[in-house]
Amino acid sequence: MTSAVAGGFLAALAVSGQCSAQESDSAWSTEVTYTADITGVVSGGPVQAGKFLDNLDVIIDGDLDRLIGWRGAKLHLYLLNNNGGQPNNVAGTLQGVDNIEVGDTGARLYELWIEQDFDGKGSVLAGLYDVNSEFYSTAASDLLIAPPFGIGSELAATGPNGPSIFPSTALAVRARIGSAEGSYLQVAAVNAEASTLGDVDGVDADFDTGGLFLAEAGWTGPLRVAVGGWRYSEEQDDIRDTLPGGDPARSTAQGAYLLAEGPLYSNDDGLAARAFLRAGVSDGDTTDFEGGWQAGIRLDQVLASRPDSAFSIGVHQGLLSDKARANFRDDLIDPARAEQGVEITYADTIGRLTIQPSVQWIANPGGDRDADAIVVATLRLAVAIH
Repeated sequence: MTSAVAGGFLAALAVSGQCSAQESDSAWSTEVTYTADITGVVSGGPVQAGKFLDNLDVIIDGDLDRLIGWRGAKLHLYLLNNNGGQPNNVAGTLQGVDNIEVGDTGARLYELWIEQDFDGKGSVLAGLYDVNSEFYSTAASDLLIAPPFGIGSELAATGPNGPSIFPSTALAVRARIGSAEGSYLQVAAVNAEASTLGDVDGVDADFDTGGLFLAEAGWTGPLRVAVGGWRYSEEQDDIRDTLPGGDPARSTAQGAYLLAEGPLYSNDDGLAARAFLRAGVSDGDTTDFEGGWQAGIRLDQVLASRPDSAFSIGVHQGLLSDKARANFRDDLIDPARAEQGVEITYADTIGRLTIQPSVQWIANPGGDRDADAIVVATLRLAVAIH
């Protein structure tokens, strides 16, 4: 790390962080979160100095009932800024190694939506929306840094430029029936072209590439279980098949997933263990992945004297499609059946500083059977200011 970057990093830590202002009699709530990572390959590959990257979240929620008398309505504004390097350029994996890495740095309007709640029995939301905030997500995996634990790679790798997930969202409408506890059904229609303010083309409102439609049904209680599906309205470029003129053939991108999470153990000292399991499949024609799965455990208050201490371990595997493996062979690469990894991480808060080291072991990086397994280390830091 150069002295200029290090100086900027330390300055950012001194003045940035996470703060929230939520008063029971206030119509507004604000949360600001600053995250800084140093991530790099430390074994098994092209070992280099760690890459510095950071993420700034500014979230503002407004109670429209208190503000303008619109009963049951909420306004949500989410601003995002990312800077720094791209550690996966060194790691060379298909699924990524750090969940705040972006291809294009800078500031974005990440989310801007209004939600209408119907007395806790359902809701409708419209605006710029991250589908992974409610679809194909598990709370028990949220401490892990590897991107596959956020959303399955077989969905994350679809669409003209990726679906409406971090770091670029799209215009969407989402409807949900059910309460926070019990059974629920939610559906969403999303612009297939993910682009927002801060991206080169700004917010895409033309819907020229069609839409992405998602549905998820589940039950939430002590154990949460859900099954979901997704499909694009317009065909996407096939990753291998071509037309007689040489242009890519077109295929329907679609898939399904299931997930479960729930408590495993708790004791009087505060230790609580939760587990998660997810699996998904896709068509395998429009993305390198025909499916994948993730599983893991999160432990909260690992140390009785440290209420914020948390530990998590997760395993993930991205299964390569037959067409992707054929493309690898054309490039004289012996393709693996899957790229897989294991992550172990621990986090704790000391005063205003949260420290989270993480280690990942990744086999068959880049889908190459002959590639050595790599070890990726990350140090994540955050500062809270109140």
